[in-house]
Amino acid sequence: MKVENVTGPIAGHAEGPVWAAAWSGLRWVDAAAGDLLTLRDDGVTRQHVDDEFVAFVRPRRSGGCVAAGARTLYLADEADGEPRAVARLGDDPGVRMNDGCCDPDGRLLAGSMAYDERPGGGSLQRIAADLSISTVLPSVTISNGIAFTSEGSHAYYADTATGRIDVFDVSDGDLVNRRPFVSVPSEVGAPDGLCVAADGSVWVALWGGSAVHGYDGSGGLIESIRLPVPQVSACTFGGPGLSTLFITTSAQGLDPDHGTDAGSLFAADLGIRGLPPLPFAG
Repeated sequence: MKVENVTGPIAGHAEGPVWAAAWSGLRWVDAAAGDLLTLRDDGVTRQHVDDEFVAFVRPRRSGGCVAAGARTLYLADEADGEPRAVARLGDDPGVRMNDGCCDPDGRLLAGSMAYDERPGGGSLQRIAADLSISTVLPSVTISNGIAFTSEGSHAYYADTATGRIDVFDVSDGDLVNRRPFVSVPSEVGAPDGLCVAADGSVWVALWGGSAVHGYDGSGGLIESIRLPVPQVSACTFGGPGLSTLFITTSAQGLDPDHGTDAGSLFAADLGIRGLPPLPFAG
């Protein structure tokens, strides 16, 4: 599998990639820097959010974007508009947001974790269009990738500390009947961000594993995409026809002389198509 380094190591901790027509390209975060990065035909641009951390960004139905800071929700009305704080997502300075997505009803699912990664320090919250907040999953350790199938009947989710990707049924918009989908051996890596393709396959970044794994609907391994960096953080489909898998990587915690391209955005052509992102209704 040929993997292309698209940007070089331009981020300290790259995370949360998403392709959307709203900003005519790929957007992801340089999380600890508090920056939104956007890849367009003319290169990469940065937009700073005045927060200690930016966990992820997603498009809005009305245009613009929604972003999760450390404990604050931000909205921008235009693709490159100034993000404004609209809601608090928590008050514990030892906990920050980590990853999320939108569900088919346009609600934002936002997960968190404790900075010290203490067990049960995070949660998975749901933010409705009116910005009301409810808890979907309490006592999560490292809430990471979450994504829905094309018909919205199932959702895949990773609490990294469990070493698993789990699957939920979706019933009347709620996540129910949680069960293991894939267990990832610790020596292979830890499940981080993930996405679902149009054919139902699930693609999971492996933190500490130098790879993205692809699984079929039954949980069977169908592809292992190797990368020349240790910490692979997330992946998403984008580009023309949503046929390119974009992969973010991180230099977080690595020695200054690690000598790798950690922090780069990579891309691979898998010969399959992804799903368009589900936008936030708020």
